Amino acid sequence: MSELEFQLVKTNGMTLHAVTAGPRNGPLVVLLHGFPEFWYGWRHQIKPLAEAGYRVLVPDQRGFNKSQKPEGIEPYTLDTLRDDVIGLIKLYNRKKAHIIGHDWGGAVAWHLASTRPEYVETLIAINIPHPAIMPKAMLTLPLQWLRSSYMAFFQLPEWPEKLLSADGFDGMAKGIKLSASTNQAFTQEDLDKYKEAWAKPGAMTAMLNWYRAIRAGLPEGFAQPERIQVPTQIIWGVNDPFLSKKLAKKSIEHCENGKLTFVGEATHWVNHEQPMIVNQLIANHLKVVGS
Repeated sequence: MSELEFQLVKTNGMTLHAVTAGPRNGPLVVLLHGFPEFWYGWRHQIKPLAEAGYRVLVPDQRGFNKSQKPEGIEPYTLDTLRDDVIGLIKLYNRKKAHIIGHDWGGAVAWHLASTRPEYVETLIAINIPHPAIMPKAMLTLPLQWLRSSYMAFFQLPEWPEKLLSADGFDGMAKGIKLSASTNQAFTQEDLDKYKEAWAKPGAMTAMLNWYRAIRAGLPEGFAQPERIQVPTQIIWGVNDPFLSKKLAKKSIEHCENGKLTFVGEATHWVNHEQPMIVNQLIANHLKVVGS
C-alpha cells in the first residue's frame, strides 16, 4: 500500500479525500465504496489494478471518512452523488472512466451509467441492484422487505446514530464481521480503521443521510430508466444477507451488454471475502474494450 497517493480534491462544490495509484497516463478506473465503508474497502483491488496499468482513483465519497460532510439530506440525492463522480473524471482530465461500485457506490455507478453513459467506459456493480429494481422488489418480494428493514430504521432522527456509535462502534464492527462468510474477511486492524473513519465529526449522520435522502424521491424518469448500453458486469456474493439474488437477475435484464456472475462462499462483502476471484472478474471485464 506504500505506492498510494493521498489527495484532497474539489468536485461538484465538494472537497473529497481521494486515493490514487498506478500510472498517471493509464486508463482511469474509479472505485466507489458503499455504506459503511470508505476508500479502504477497496484495499484488495487497488494494487492489482495499478499493476495492470490502470490509473486507479478511490474517493471517500461525500460524508465519509475525510471527505466533506454537508448537512441535511438534499446533498445526498443520487443526481448529486453522480455529479461528484463526473466532476472527478473531468478533474483527472479524462472523457470517461471504468466505473466500479459496491453497495451504495454501486447505486451511484448504475445511475451514472443509466443517465450519463458518455462518461462510462465499462460498468461493474458488486452486490447492488439497479436502483430502479429496489422499489418494485420491496412490494413484490416480502423477504426482501424484511432484509431491508434496517433502511426504515435509518430514517429515524438521532436514534440510529446513538445505536451505531454505542461502545465505540463495537456493535457496528461486530455486525460487519459476523455478516461475512469468514472471520478473515475483516481483521481487527481493518475494523479499527473503520471505527476511526466512523468517529470523524459528523460522519455517522452524513453516512446515514445517504439513506434518508431516499425520502427526497427518485430522480425524474427513474421508474422507466434507460437500458444500460455500456458493457456491464454484475458480481454477486450468493449469500448476501441483505439483498436477494433475484435482484441481480432482474438487474441484468436492464443491460444490453451485460454479464452476471454469482460467487460462492461469499456474502455482501464479496470483494473482501473472495478478492482473487473478484479481481480476476474485474480484469476480464476491463479487457472487453481492449484497455
